[in-house]
Amino acid sequence: MSGKRGEYGVDAPYAPIGMLVGALFALSGAVFGQQVWLYAVAALVALFAVLYLHTTRRGKFLVWDEVLDGLPIGGAERVLDLGCGRGAVLLNVARRLTTGRAVGVDLWRSVDQSGNAVRTTARNAVLEGVEDRVELHTGDLRELPFEDAGFDLVLSSLAIHNIKDAGGRARAVEEAVRVLRPGGRLVIADISATGLYRRRLTELGMAEVRDRGLGWRMWWGGPWMPTRLVTATKPVSSGPA
Repeated sequence: MSGKRGEYGVDAPYAPIGMLVGALFALSGAVFGQQVWLYAVAALVALFAVLYLHTTRRGKFLVWDEVLDGLPIGGAERVLDLGCGRGAVLLNVARRLTTGRAVGVDLWRSVDQSGNAVRTTARNAVLEGVEDRVELHTGDLRELPFEDAGFDLVLSSLAIHNIKDAGGRARAVEEAVRVLRPGGRLVIADISATGLYRRRLTELGMAEVRDRGLGWRMWWGGPWMPTRLVTATKPVSSGPA
């Protein structure tokens, strides 16, 4: 979201802090313990932290710009962002709408994103000039407070994996399908459980189920924690799931 004016925090802020602390410990060991090899460890862990911070502060915005550019958004759609956080994806979508509506739902936990709160997202919507197209709700992704088939597009970025059990993650996918209208698109970016999402969407009869990597700009510290994108379309002949 080039030219963004809001403040979007850091995803899972304990992660880069832990990396930087680890780099400092390694550096201390190198200096005081005269273990030369620990200099390399400190530099490598610090690099992981830098890459993580690049992803959360810049990379994910560039990638989501490309993802949204590839979707047929005409401007009149009703869009739902599952686990919207401070609005990085939600407000990007809202900027693309005219008569449509961007709806965000979250539990607003700061452990998932620094400073995560409904008032913060509302303020970001004002700063981005899209407050007239945005509405925010508090809700569990496993039991969405929305009607069946009420959205043209359902999105989620790095949120469903925060549900700890596989059954709960599958339930969140089922709820996403339930609220999606026939012919609508589902787009989920996440760092784990994407195989589960893909399998459950196939079991639910979703069409055009795809899974692809999003590249180094959404590596969370390194290639061992990439972000993948799962997409699907709800068949027109399908009723509410």
